Amino acid sequence: MPLVLAATPLGDSRDASPRLVAALAEANVIAAEDTRRLRSLATALDVTPRGRVVSFYEDVETSRLPKLLEALRAGETVVLVTDAGMPSVSDPGYRLVAACVEEDLPVTCLPGPSAVTTALALSGLPSDRFCFEGFAPRKPGEKGRWFRELATEPRTVVFFESPHRLAATLTEAAAALGDERRAAVCRELTKTYEEVRRGTLPELAAWAADGVRGEITVVLEGARPRAVSVTDLVAEVSARVAAGERLKSAAAEVAEATGVSKKELYDAVLAARRA
Repeated sequence: MPLVLAATPLGDSRDASPRLVAALAEANVIAAEDTRRLRSLATALDVTPRGRVVSFYEDVETSRLPKLLEALRAGETVVLVTDAGMPSVSDPGYRLVAACVEEDLPVTCLPGPSAVTTALALSGLPSDRFCFEGFAPRKPGEKGRWFRELATEPRTVVFFESPHRLAATLTEAAAALGDERRAAVCRELTKTYEEVRRGTLPELAAWAADGVRGEITVVLEGARPRAVSVTDLVAEVSARVAAGERLKSAAAEVAEATGVSKKELYDAVLAARRA
């Protein structure tokens, strides 16, 4: 029997699928990020799990793998649920899936809610191409570098943030990406106090400065195309090389982000060095 990755409601239990209800009732083992939240969800869904329930959060994820793999080898069905949304998406699950793949054990998924795509749809920003960056780095220095790396990312960016760090994160984003960059802050999605705030990064930072509560998903506008010449980009590549990057990789990344020829940019940097 398979490992079942089961998406759970973000907040409103009525978003649970009939397949999730059946899976919780029939599983031999339920691995839950928070067993108390699981039991609250089961009560709301009027379902009584018949299998054993084990905790499966970040700090015990590795130590729980052997027993769960043993159950799967024995033909038991293991259902994995996290606090809300899809397992493995910035939540426990990846290590267990990877271990199953390594042993050729079956894995399936019960699709359902995801804060990433829900926030993207509500943001009002382009959704045809996007990337998910997980949680923003905690340390200011790392966060600043992270935003600078995203400065030329043309796709819409979705990431998670803690409510008490949100204002500082938006302020740092504005410093790195500019005051005109738009974003949306989605708070408490599908819950009673759901709120979506849209605006420029400075506007959102000012709003968040008064204090924000709840689960936060941020959707950030991608970089707008800029008209540049190869000559304009030589200094940018040279600065990245001076910071420790290899010339070829720096030239390739800048060329891809700006749409210029990689070979032409590389040759221009070499020519500038010779000059």
